[in-house]
Amino acid sequence: MATEATELSVSPNLAGVPRVDFVEDVDSFMKQPGNETAEAVLKKQEELHNKFKFMEYNLNMKKTRLKNQIPDIKSSLDIVKHLVIKKNKTEPMATRFLLSDNVYAKAVVPPTDKVCLWLGANVMLEYEINEADDVLMKNLEAAKKSLSQVEDDLLYIRDQMTTLEVNMARVYNWDVNRRKEEKEGKS
Repeated sequence: MATEATELSVSPNLAGVPRVDFVEDVDSFMKQPGNETAEAVLKKQEELHNKFKFMEYNLNMKKTRLKNQIPDIKSSLDIVKHLVIKKNKTEPMATRFLLSDNVYAKAVVPPTDKVCLWLGANVMLEYEINEADDVLMKNLEAAKKSLSQVEDDLLYIRDQMTTLEVNMARVYNWDVNRRKEEKEGKS
């Protein structure tokens, strides 16, 4: 028998996200404890729907952040690979670097075997070039894996929301039919 969302059955990916089961038999569902009125059931379902919308919003924000982060990591990797090539040269390398949106500065970079990586949260560390390449590769792999996980989580959330919306419609329609039958019974 189908129930509403249960806290025990959760997504293997999302900790604590309730699984929504399809309500096949609305009559027996409405006879379960805690489902005294359609209004109360719809209110609980609407609260759960709002929670899912909030989770979906947060996951979409994380997805956007990761989609912006991946090209930055790839760009940093390209620069480090270019520095590896130029490391054994004796002449300095002329370059332009981004200061702000659409603002670049020119610089002359002498051959070096060290590079500073901006790790975020106001943290920058100096690495050997090969070490920097390894760090960036690990960060890129982690970002891609995280993006894939977020996309899977979004699919799960959307699936649960769809099931919940169908359940809400079924309970609402059940209530409309019940009221119609009561009205006809009184006539």
